[in-house]
Amino acid sequence: MSETDDLRDRHEDLTPADRVVVSYPADLSDWGRFQVEKDTFEAYLRKTKTDRVRQGDGWEEFVGVGCCGSTLDVPLRVERIESGETFGPDTEIEWAVREACGMQGGWKVQSRDGPNEV
Repeated sequence: MSETDDLRDRHEDLTPADRVVVSYPADLSDWGRFQVEKDTFEAYLRKTKTDRVRQGDGWEEFVGVGCCGSTLDVPLRVERIESGETFGPDTEIEWAVREACGMQGGWKVQSRDGPNEV
């Protein structure tokens, strides 16, 4: 890796994308989908994902705590990035659903019907 490549990976040298398509797994509960698609969570992504973003990049993001302290961490993946290299304050985030991954997408402690009920 050259010194130029190393500098391009710094967030201040990257162009914010117009749009980033981010996916979550199909087995994420309705409550989990509500949490990740909220304006506040999208603002969080725009402020924290300031390194270079590429198609296929993935992260597990914490989206909430149940009444008894159980956490919900959601695996997110970049499906497409348009006209830029990173998230910026004006980057539009589009959500997509990908294949299920076997996650426990809801709150067992809050629902006797099981992990995928809201």
